[in-house]
Amino acid sequence: MQTLLVDDDPTVIFLVKRLFQHEGLPDALTTFLSPVEALTFLRQQAPLGALPQVILLDLNMPVLNGWEFLDALQPLEEQLRDQSLVYILTSSLASTDTRRAQSNNLVAGLLHKPLDRYEIQAIQARVLEQGLT
Repeated sequence: MQTLLVDDDPTVIFLVKRLFQHEGLPDALTTFLSPVEALTFLRQQAPLGALPQVILLDLNMPVLNGWEFLDALQPLEEQLRDQSLVYILTSSLASTDTRRAQSNNLVAGLLHKPLDRYEIQAIQARVLEQGLT
């Protein structure tokens, strides 16, 4: 399950890396502290048909927040829907964020930090179910 994590918090990245290692997926995670660099990466991967199966996206980041990141992905929407599941990974408990995530066509779900093994397993199952392997 190739996964891209976009989060400006090094602690979150460290913890998610550890979780992936614990789940036997140490080579399946690519991380970016910068949403701008992550967006560039995705734009480079799209023409190659090499988008990750899962994108975990923080909302509250400097320069480009998660919502702006999703807006910037709109030109890739069709490819993303065929190849990737995008999950918001946030500490926000705001109901407005939940509603906004539910109404966004690119978002498969909203997960609250910290991510746990059961959520990883559920995401893996959904990737398999949707044939994104």
